[in-house]
Amino acid sequence: MDDTLVLDLDMGSPVDDFTHCFTGECRANVLPILYRLNRAISSAQDLSEPLRIILDVMRETLRMHRGAITLYDRQSETIFIHDSFGLTDEQKQRGIYSLGEGITGKVVESGKLIVVPRLHESTDFLDRTKAHQDRKHPKATFFCVPILLGQRVLGTIGAERVYLNPHLFKQDAEFLAAIALMIAPAVELYLIANNEKVRLENENRRLKNALKERYKPKNIIGNSKPMVDEVYNLIGKVASTRATVLILGESGVGKELVANAIHYNSASADGPFVKFNCAAIPEALAESELFGHEKGSFTGALQTHKGSFEQADGGTIFLDEVGELSLTVQAKLLRVLQDRTVERVGSGKSIKVDLRIIAATNRNLPEMVENGLFREDLFYRLNVVPITVPPLRERGSDVILLADYFVAKSCEANGRSVKRISTPALNMLMAYHWPGNVRELENVIERAVILSDDEVIHAYNLPPSLQTPKESGTGFGVGLEEKVRAVEYEMIVEALKNSNGNIGTAAQELGLTRRMLGVRMEKYGINYKNFRSAGYKPKDGEPGRRQPEKVSAGYR
Repeated sequence: MDDTLVLDLDMGSPVDDFTHCFTGECRANVLPILYRLNRAISSAQDLSEPLRIILDVMRETLRMHRGAITLYDRQSETIFIHDSFGLTDEQKQRGIYSLGEGITGKVVESGKLIVVPRLHESTDFLDRTKAHQDRKHPKATFFCVPILLGQRVLGTIGAERVYLNPHLFKQDAEFLAAIALMIAPAVELYLIANNEKVRLENENRRLKNALKERYKPKNIIGNSKPMVDEVYNLIGKVASTRATVLILGESGVGKELVANAIHYNSASADGPFVKFNCAAIPEALAESELFGHEKGSFTGALQTHKGSFEQADGGTIFLDEVGELSLTVQAKLLRVLQDRTVERVGSGKSIKVDLRIIAATNRNLPEMVENGLFREDLFYRLNVVPITVPPLRERGSDVILLADYFVAKSCEANGRSVKRISTPALNMLMAYHWPGNVRELENVIERAVILSDDEVIHAYNLPPSLQTPKESGTGFGVGLEEKVRAVEYEMIVEALKNSNGNIGTAAQELGLTRRMLGVRMEKYGINYKNFRSAGYKPKDGEPGRRQPEKVSAGYR
């Protein structure tokens, strides 16, 4: 694990006395909390009240922005989130781990406290709950404490927060370790008394997650609410039927992927899947390509040709850009929808076809119906189950997921190596309105991968359309001075991140003196302290070095 610390829990020799108040947040007020928690444990009928106190303390007193208490079901060897804060119900349901899987699984397996100074940079961080997709706290520290009774691990207490003071972090880790020891007997009694209930609840969570994954198309990336509620849910419902589907959405949102998901999750998944782009075929040939023709039916018809509908018999036909069809072809398409029969050009014989029809368009079909450009009866035949794919600008953190996917895809295709996307570049990707949707994002990332020369995608690797204040809201234009400022700012930020806020090391990396770097940091309002991770101890004479007060050991 990257910079991860695995610690033995030895409460006989504390890491730091959490009654010290030199950290900026006094922890002396936790002592009455320990008494209140102990009293709640001894008198409570179940775990709910003690766990409520623990979570309240983590959120309000320790100022954590996310926390979770997991329990270990030995029968199924799975770990699940029993209670939490900072997580939605859906995110909590996803929090299921096997023994040794991820950070939580490793804590249960080893029985040791694990500290991850920078959670997002850890190779063991799985984000199983999907709570970190917005990357709201990129510098968050995470630690996971085992709930131990003897040599048995019963569960964990996990906490997440951004720390600027390593002493405060150590105090909080020690405090939660003490709480974990206090709560362990109550947790064991709960697991014994509710063994069957815990097992059934755990199994229920597992099955629900499996069901969601089954209906979530594997070919579509994204977990945003619009995609889950408006797309995945409808795909799951319509895939098992034979209903005609109309996919709506702007150009580039991925309508073809939705059609693929419907077909390959249907009963006719083993049948043919024929795609027909109505906008790419000239009007004179569209009828022949869709419905087929007989030999000699027109000049150039040298042999009999099966149209797309016949080719899709037993499977699915996808009519992309259906709004581009002429009224003549629309009339013949209506007959196929009504009777499931086709007539080849030059033949009066009807041919029966057994297939599902999926159509897609970025046009406003009701408006076209009003203007006489699209048949009203055909519109109602197609619009049995409409699915509207949201534009990328409404999908929030899906932009980051898609960007990471396209980075990996482009690296493989172009033989490049890009390890990450810089924070300024991510901010620009999130701020842009993406008129070309997913297709535009893919092109932007491929360009950035090719231009990157240090295994990182920087803001200056992105096209100018993303870098102007009007388009991205970044505050930097495309003029020479503004571009130089943007590059200079990002290089300073990256150097400080790499050096853990050490000005001397950052200056050396940038080829500057400490004084010159200090002047530039002041110019941009950059504070080196913001780049210090928990657990970092400045060297003597280095900015930020602070001598702790001399206080006696032991709890006060």
